Amino acid sequence: MSQYETETAVVAEGDGHYRAHVGSNWSIGSNPNGGYLVSIAMRALMAQHPRHPDPLTVTAHYLRPGVPDTDCTIETRIVRTGRQVTSGRATLIQDGKERIEVLAGFGDLTMTSEIDSTLSIPAPEIPDPEQCPQRSADEQGVDLPLLNRLDIRLHPEEARAGTAGRARVSGWIRFLDDTPPDALAAVLFTDAFPPSMFGLLGMIGWVPTLELTVHVRRRPAPGWMKGQLVTHDLADGRMVEDGCLWDSDGNLVAQSRQLGLLLKQ
Repeated sequence: MSQYETETAVVAEGDGHYRAHVGSNWSIGSNPNGGYLVSIAMRALMAQHPRHPDPLTVTAHYLRPGVPDTDCTIETRIVRTGRQVTSGRATLIQDGKERIEVLAGFGDLTMTSEIDSTLSIPAPEIPDPEQCPQRSADEQGVDLPLLNRLDIRLHPEEARAGTAGRARVSGWIRFLDDTPPDALAAVLFTDAFPPSMFGLLGMIGWVPTLELTVHVRRRPAPGWMKGQLVTHDLADGRMVEDGCLWDSDGNLVAQSRQLGLLLKQ
């Protein structure tokens, strides 16, 4: 098993309840990354319905920060199972407190449709990963244990804090242990880049997510994935960020939107 599979693994305890361990190598500062916590909750839901193995849509509400290097329980409920989609919800709990609430729909991304028309978003032009600097804790102003597990390279024009002149971040992402990405990894990756306000405002530290929604469009091809995230609206310290991920073949894999909270440094 890969590091990602091992560190998001869940153990069934019966009646839709699971337990897992929240690792310390997926954090932003002292807080487990939101996409990582969602991955654990999703593992619990996915364990119940192998017929629909892929996440299609995921919405997570973050109630409290998670706690690294601490066990958790996940309470799940399958809301409906249809021919093409299974819907379920999960609550991740640590120390007796609800941390995140997830509502998700699952299907099979290998299924084909009788509808031939296709409309998509082309991938942006970004220099090759070898020409892009790695994401830096020094630039964001917060420790990044997450970089023990993920290799994140940023567009050279957007890699330094406060120098891009725009609320956009683009770059490449993959697992450090070269694990090929899957549909669930795409959910994690949408929440692993620096906040897009980083290029405009500088060292903004940890930006907690209030709500994250991800739509997964297809299973990714092996190799690097390309991401671009943009904030079009910031008001009263709350930012709405839209993101896209493309695989190594240039196919759109996932789209995301999240509501984040800028904290005073």
